[in-house]
Amino acid sequence: MMKRKLFLLVIPTFFAIATTISCKKDKPLSSESNEVTTSKERSQFVVDTLNSKVEWKGYKIFKSENTSHFGTIKFESGDVTVKEGKLESGKFVADMTSLTSEDLKNDTEQLEKLNGHLKSGDFFEVEKFPTASYEITKVTPSAEGDYNTILDGNLTVKGITKPVQFKANISVKEGTVSIATEPKDIKREEFGVKFQAPAENGVIKDEVTLQINVKALEKK
Repeated sequence: MMKRKLFLLVIPTFFAIATTISCKKDKPLSSESNEVTTSKERSQFVVDTLNSKVEWKGYKIFKSENTSHFGTIKFESGDVTVKEGKLESGKFVADMTSLTSEDLKNDTEQLEKLNGHLKSGDFFEVEKFPTASYEITKVTPSAEGDYNTILDGNLTVKGITKPVQFKANISVKEGTVSIATEPKDIKREEFGVKFQAPAENGVIKDEVTLQINVKALEKK
């Protein structure tokens, strides 16, 4: 497969569900790496929760001025199955209690205020819904664009499940599966996140950008 230099916009999402959303740009995984493996049987991989995350980005509109917050959500657990060197299935469970803003990390007071609000009943109700998840239902190789795979799956947030498709770069190599999805806009209101601040404080957009970044290690 022809090598291509790719650029991956790494941005977060409010929630989880899910998967990975920041304002950084980074190179996506090389599409050619999906070919590297020799196994011809099903293998199980476990998500490395210390090196995996969902990145989110949310937006507020102040008249003619756009503002945003971005941050991360950690994974609680997850696993993937590889068959004949190709990703076959997977499920990732995000720990919604870990949701935090990165843009406010140097402002403790505002960080605690925003994090508390996002975890409250106005948004993700993490006390009632401590996890969110994404379960892959179909994996389709892709030879077009900057991503080597299309993932179809079910995203569950606040107990509501909707089908969501991600483009992704997937690498299966040397006992490790790496998955990096494209930044994907999710409509938060479809998952019961409908809070709006008073009009004078600006309108919170329905779209939340999510990106899933997963590293999974083969079970020994």
